[in-house]
Amino acid sequence: MGKPGCGMEIILEAEGEKEIKFLTAEIDRLKNFGCTEISPSLEQLREENSKLKYRLNVLQKSLQAERNRPTKSMININSRLQELFAYAIKVAYPDLENPPLIVTPSQQPKFGDYQCNSAMGLTKMLLKIKEEKINPRDIAENIARHLPDNEYIEKYEIAGPGFINVHLRKDFVSKQLTKLLINGVQPPALGERKKVVVDFSSPNIAKEMHVGHLRSTIIGESMSRLFEFVGYDVLRLNHVGDWGTQFGMLIAHLQDKFPDYLTVSPPIGDLQAFYKESKKRFDTEEEFKKRAYQCVVQLQSKTPDITKAWNLICDVSRQEFKKIYDALDISLIERGESFYQDRMTDIVREFEEKGFVQVDDGRKIVFVPECSIPLTIVKSDGGYTYDTSDLAAIKQRLMEEKADMIIYVVDSGQALHFQTIFAAAQMIGWYDPKVTRVSHAGFGVVLGEDKKKFKTRSGDTVRLIDLLEEGLKRSMDKLKEKERDKVLTLEELKAAQTSVAFGCIRYADLSHNRMNDYIFSFDKMLDDRGNTAAYLLYAFTRIRSIARLANIDEEMLQKAAKETKIILDHEKEWKLGRCILRFPEILQKILDDLFLHTLCDYLYELATTFTEFYDSCYCVEKDRQTGEIVKVNMWRMLLCEATAAVMAKGFDILGIKPVQRM
Repeated sequence: MGKPGCGMEIILEAEGEKEIKFLTAEIDRLKNFGCTEISPSLEQLREENSKLKYRLNVLQKSLQAERNRPTKSMININSRLQELFAYAIKVAYPDLENPPLIVTPSQQPKFGDYQCNSAMGLTKMLLKIKEEKINPRDIAENIARHLPDNEYIEKYEIAGPGFINVHLRKDFVSKQLTKLLINGVQPPALGERKKVVVDFSSPNIAKEMHVGHLRSTIIGESMSRLFEFVGYDVLRLNHVGDWGTQFGMLIAHLQDKFPDYLTVSPPIGDLQAFYKESKKRFDTEEEFKKRAYQCVVQLQSKTPDITKAWNLICDVSRQEFKKIYDALDISLIERGESFYQDRMTDIVREFEEKGFVQVDDGRKIVFVPECSIPLTIVKSDGGYTYDTSDLAAIKQRLMEEKADMIIYVVDSGQALHFQTIFAAAQMIGWYDPKVTRVSHAGFGVVLGEDKKKFKTRSGDTVRLIDLLEEGLKRSMDKLKEKERDKVLTLEELKAAQTSVAFGCIRYADLSHNRMNDYIFSFDKMLDDRGNTAAYLLYAFTRIRSIARLANIDEEMLQKAAKETKIILDHEKEWKLGRCILRFPEILQKILDDLFLHTLCDYLYELATTFTEFYDSCYCVEKDRQTGEIVKVNMWRMLLCEATAAVMAKGFDILGIKPVQRM
């Protein structure tokens, strides 16, 4: 007689931690029973198993009730389908641990709306673990058979080597579109609110922002906007370079050039030239060099006059940075290297007390597991380094800010440095990567059209302010070339100029995979064909104009959203409706991998899908002779409105400001 339990079904529900622990314990208990022990208690075991199933059923119903509770959040359809298939796979193959779960949008309409492609992986898994060779189509049939009742799936088909093609219910999609129109574009539900620190931009005081700062500033701002949209508590930090030996020479030069700086604010017009003058003196005048070092020591000991000089220099830089940040609508809290100075002594002491510090040629260094280069936390002259300040910064963000996530938006050249900093923070016990997410969102460099580092003709680094001004000029030229100056008011023209100029610069950056270098070309980014901001902005104003030209205002659209069912019978209506509802999936993917080009690709797909819809489906029908409006197909007007609403939110996350008329 075999062991009991072979024919018993104990369904493990993937929800409810306590239930899982309870069931696991029960399974272990069942496995330990032998033939001789089981006979007297078989009925008891059956009764217990029946109770377990009942409890699971209650749990499942309560979870479903919670899910069905009215909420304004948009549904991530892909996630919901993954939950259904995860459940079906677990029921169909309860013995498998971590079975493959692959659910993706279908690439072609003939393959349905979504596909579950787990069967092939399960075939390999069963062959490896149980030495069972099962046809993937049979596995797909078994999974599909165990799909629970749900509101999403109209039908499914098994295709090819076990692909499960899923067709969504039209009434479900229609209801979700109506919900979007009534509630506005809302983020998907993500559970608990997280505290996120985003470190980005980070220019150096006394140096002008150049094209190299463009990527960090634009990417960091968009990431922050996304985190804020989904409801996270975001701290946007500007880790400016406002400390170090260079300030000694700047302060010494300030004392010489503007001796009355304590009473009269020094008119430093060109801080870059001022920096070059002080650097030249530092390199050529020995006496000046000594005085510069003395100024550094006085600054570190917080001598009032020297501190005031340092603040004056920082203020001049801040005013220049502000011009850039205001133009690009960037929001940041400055917290430079100086903020962490008083914490560095404690950092060094902590590493010493835990036995991680070695002395090498007068330096204090820390070797970190699996990192080739050690951190230098104290130089041979007793000074601190970038390593020390970055360790102080990460500890402050973890311990004082209590961050659940910290994202460093810094160029990829710093990858090894951050890898070592993060590993050191884990080694000393400041955070557990399974609990707290600390990531370096690196990015490539900006290239000129010659595919070399983007520089001016004279070989200098391109100043960011000059780049933005050039963008405004090129944008106006493009608008005038299209004769928009003849149909727009001066105010509208100015708004369109700014929208196109800064929108195109942002989008050109964000639409590329951030890990890659990208070629900066005004001609390409201002082209209104293809995946550019210019094309998307024109598409958006066109969509918004449809209702306006049909004399339908916002109030009428809101009334229609509540009263008019959105019909999705035409294939282009259906394609557009599904595309609109993929927005939460796109956001979830970016939250997972921090690649914003996914949103740009989606917005371009949405705009082109809308064009297909508009070319095939009449929204407004007019008399061919008189041009008068004969009929308004309101459900299609609602599809226009839903498209525009999602595009507007996408633009907002990317930091692009659309205009009503262009």
